[in-house]
Amino acid sequence: MPQSVSISVRFLVEYVFRSGSIQSGFKTTSSLTEGTKAHQTIQKTYGEADAAEVFLQTEYEFENIRYMLEGRCDGLLLGDGSVTIDEIKSTARQLDDITSESYPVHWAQAKCYAYMYLMKEAMQQIQVQLTYVQIESGEQKRFQETYTLEELKSFMHELVKSYAPYAELRLQNKEKRNGSIRKLSFPFEKYREGQRKFAAAVYQTILDKKTLFANAPTGTGKTISTLFPAIKAIGEEKADKIFYLTAKTLNRKNAEEALQLMKERGLFFQSVTITAKDKVCLKEETRCDAAYCEFADGYYDRINGAVLDILKHETVMDRDVIADYAQKHKVCPFEFSVDLAYTADSVVCDYNYVFDPRVSFKRLFEEQKKRTVLLMDEAHNLVDRARGMYSAEILKSSFLQLSRDFKGKHDGVWRTAKAINEELLKLKKVYGEKEIAVPEMPEECIDKMEAFLVQAEQLLASGEKDERLLETYFSALQMVKIASYYDERFVTFINTFKSEVQIRLYCMDPSQLLFQTSKKYASRIFFSATLSPLSYFREMLGGGEEDYVIRMPSPYEKEQLDVFIQPLSTRFRDRDKSLEPIVTMIGDLVHKRPGNYLIFFPSYRYMSDVYERLQEDGPPFRLIVQHPAMAEEEREEFLAHFERVGDTSLVGFAVMGGIFSEGIDLKGDRLTGAVIIGVGLPQVGLERDTIKAYFQSTGKNGYDFSYVYPGMNKVLQAGGRVIRSEKDRGTLVLVDDRFLTRKYVEMLPEEWLDFIVLK
Repeated sequence: MPQSVSISVRFLVEYVFRSGSIQSGFKTTSSLTEGTKAHQTIQKTYGEADAAEVFLQTEYEFENIRYMLEGRCDGLLLGDGSVTIDEIKSTARQLDDITSESYPVHWAQAKCYAYMYLMKEAMQQIQVQLTYVQIESGEQKRFQETYTLEELKSFMHELVKSYAPYAELRLQNKEKRNGSIRKLSFPFEKYREGQRKFAAAVYQTILDKKTLFANAPTGTGKTISTLFPAIKAIGEEKADKIFYLTAKTLNRKNAEEALQLMKERGLFFQSVTITAKDKVCLKEETRCDAAYCEFADGYYDRINGAVLDILKHETVMDRDVIADYAQKHKVCPFEFSVDLAYTADSVVCDYNYVFDPRVSFKRLFEEQKKRTVLLMDEAHNLVDRARGMYSAEILKSSFLQLSRDFKGKHDGVWRTAKAINEELLKLKKVYGEKEIAVPEMPEECIDKMEAFLVQAEQLLASGEKDERLLETYFSALQMVKIASYYDERFVTFINTFKSEVQIRLYCMDPSQLLFQTSKKYASRIFFSATLSPLSYFREMLGGGEEDYVIRMPSPYEKEQLDVFIQPLSTRFRDRDKSLEPIVTMIGDLVHKRPGNYLIFFPSYRYMSDVYERLQEDGPPFRLIVQHPAMAEEEREEFLAHFERVGDTSLVGFAVMGGIFSEGIDLKGDRLTGAVIIGVGLPQVGLERDTIKAYFQSTGKNGYDFSYVYPGMNKVLQAGGRVIRSEKDRGTLVLVDDRFLTRKYVEMLPEEWLDFIVLK
């Protein structure tokens, strides 16, 4: 019996027919802005007998593989006794520039639908029509061809023949994968305390196609406890693919190391890591221009060969492996990793590739999502990350400058940019020079931005290289996209200062959008060492009462960590009075327990004040300080100080919630202890107060949702730096009198509760 491969028409024709170079900085997005309207406008002109958005499917057998092909054609025209497949394409290009030969991939897509229809209806001949719609003018241009069934059979034969080597390799690899998974055992001698229970919960969640929220403290072995059961579920064909999502490079490394460990135990499982474009670019300057970059020039002519090569020889495809093959085949390593993501068994990447509407995987069709598991590491980060993903802002100055730049050069861009500038001026006159929050979306402004996008897209598609235009285009595009989500969970911030006006559509509560996106996937596992309070994170991440919840105990003994509370007030009004006691406490701590320490502060200003006071005494230990916007080399240099464990103690000052309060792993003697100054409350301001008011209006405790829970999460993350392995021992000092109140005590991890209050 032949093996089966399911494939969409679009993926098939794009695989075979895509060619040429990566475009420089701009890819037409008319399908995202006006494309749907253009399709609908034409489809409304169809006759009574015609049909729009017709689902078609067929089977095509080639060399003992059965291809299950499906897709949705734009139009099926049945008038005048003939049948026509209509493929509609919207474009920002001028129609005079488009000929019948401009886009072979469009013909290929339409011919596939034509073949599928003839096979379904047992007919011998059909017309194929390409309809191009110019976005701005609405002008249409059509090309028609008539094909016989024999001609389309010949076309399909060549199409599938070109795709077959890839399909054959994928089937071979799948067979190897499933066989290796069946033999795979847990890659450690034994499970840690609670680890088997965690892994079992993940496995059951995948089997039940549910959502799991797991608070799994440091040392639980979260990475292997989620990946191993997910891979076992794939071996039993309960799922097809894994997305391992995280916000930190270190966590991506942990996933790669876990996959490598299982590979060494015999697992054949192909995983790709997607790294930010700037970090993997093989050129001095990240500029995707075929004239500048040989890896962008002709990329699509070489990419299929590169994909086949790496899939024949590699499984754990991390940054270095991808770079090697990218250089071998002369392809862009970033785009290469994205192309591999559609075919790999697992993808290790940032959250935004699933949740951010600007960069999420567009070619992963719905049936694939239904067979894909989301593993979301450090899920506490996703709340604020999602707020950023679903927010957008624009500046008046951008449109004012464009109106000046393009006056007399391009009437459409000049006119629409000028209109937006004038609209923002009106807001300035209404609200004066201040920042305010209003519940309404500025609809007039959004309407004018849609008109601007049409003009800007047309100019950029023609080859215009203006950087300001490109940057403003994408800002406006994001604004229009976010406007389509706008509801009571959003607010508009209007900030006017001097001659500037800033408009920001801000998502206060991303839970619904996270739910709408994640529900399309087979199952969802949210996990973190600090997913606490669990009820708060379940709600903010789009969960519900029906979702599974698991709280794992710490695998470490309480005796490994000595916890102290110094009941000072670190509130803003009391900070000057707190400096002397904090300096004294740090000195006493390092004197009595020499070693390496991290001291976490709620702000740079507070940190600076303590630093200056400490320097007055000439401290008997080495002191290093985090500063804003540290480059990657500076971060590494800061952490390298902790590698040296000598006679002189080391004290590092850092900001809570910053780059050193999570995602770093200083095991053993490298970190003796941590001191946390304050309860981590976000800075009071309009944004946080607006979030507070919103949640208060929904019946929640707005102050807790806006300030307390996010603040306490920073505390838990910072405190989690101390005990990183079974052999670690350390000290944790919490400095704030609020840590002794009932609300905060209830939020402390169980292993912190045997604390001693410092006098």
